[in-house]
Amino acid sequence: MNATLLAVVLSLFSAVAYAAAAVAQERLASRSPGAGLLRLLGRGAWWWSVGLNASAALLHVVALRYGPLTVVQPLGALTLVAAVPLGARVAGRRVGAAEWRGTAYTLAGLAAILVTASGPVPEDVLSAPEAVAVAGATAAVIGLLARPGTRPGLRHATASGFASGVASALTQTVTVAATDGSAPMLSVQVIGVALLVAAFATGGLLLSQTAYRGGLGAPLAMVTLANPTAAAVIGLALLGERLQGGPAGVLLALAGAGLAGWGVVLLTRAAPEPAPVPDEDHPVAAVLALKPETASAEPALLPRPTTGPEHLTPL
Repeated sequence: MNATLLAVVLSLFSAVAYAAAAVAQERLASRSPGAGLLRLLGRGAWWWSVGLNASAALLHVVALRYGPLTVVQPLGALTLVAAVPLGARVAGRRVGAAEWRGTAYTLAGLAAILVTASGPVPEDVLSAPEAVAVAGATAAVIGLLARPGTRPGLRHATASGFASGVASALTQTVTVAATDGSAPMLSVQVIGVALLVAAFATGGLLLSQTAYRGGLGAPLAMVTLANPTAAAVIGLALLGERLQGGPAGVLLALAGAGLAGWGVVLLTRAAPEPAPVPDEDHPVAAVLALKPETASAEPALLPRPTTGPEHLTPL
C-alpha cells in the first residue's frame, strides 16, 4: 500500500476514535458542569474517554510515520464530521440537512487540500533547539488563552487545538528519529521530545474537557481548526514540507481550507446544544428521587391555643 494512502486510512480511524472520545467528554461535562479534575478522575466514564483518546493518538502516531503533517493534520477535521452523526445518535435525534451540507463542504475542502499536500514520506525532524523553541512559544500562547476571562470555552478549545497540533509535530520528530536508524532509539533528543509530547497531549486533553462544558459544536470546531493550523505552520516553516502544484496548488489549498472552514462553521451553527441531563446533584431530580419512606415525619397540626375570650393571639 502507498505510504500516503496508509497515512490517510489510519487518520480516518483516528478521527472516528477522537470523535467518540469528544462525544463522551461532552456528555460527561454536561452532566457534571461544576466537577473538578479530581472528581473526574474518580469516574469510569472519563477514563473510557481517555482510553479512546489514547487509541486515537496511537493511530495518529503511526499515520505521522507514513505521511507528512500537511496531509495527516487536515484529516483531523473529520473528527467533527464523525462527531455530528455520532452525537445525534447518542442524543436520540436525526442529523439535519444543514449538518449534512456542512459535512459535504468539509469533505470537499479536505479533498482539495489533500491533492496539493500529498508529498513524500517525512524524513526531516525538528532539532533539539527547534523543539524547545516551539514548545516554549506554544506554552506562552496557551498560557494567554487559558487566563480567566470571557468565552473560556472557545479560548480553552483553541489552546487545546494548539497543544494537540504541536504534540503531533513533536510526535513525528520522535517516530522518525527513533525508527530511521540514524540515532539510538533512546537518545537524549528522543526522550526529551517524548516528554514534551506527553506534556502537550495531556494539556490538550484537559483543556478540551473544560471547553466542552459549554457544548460540543463550537469548542470542537475550534479544536479542529487550531490543530492543523499549528501543525501546518511547523511542517511548512521548519520541516521543509511543500505544497504540490506551485502557485496554482497554493491557491487550491487556500480555497480548500476556506471551503472546509465554512463547512465547520455550518456544522457548528447547525448542531443543537445538548439538553441538560438531570443527575443526582440537581435539586429537582433529588426531590423526585426521594422514596416515600425516606421522608421525615411532619409534626401534627394542632390548633393554636386561645389566650382570651376573643380568641386573639397577642402581638
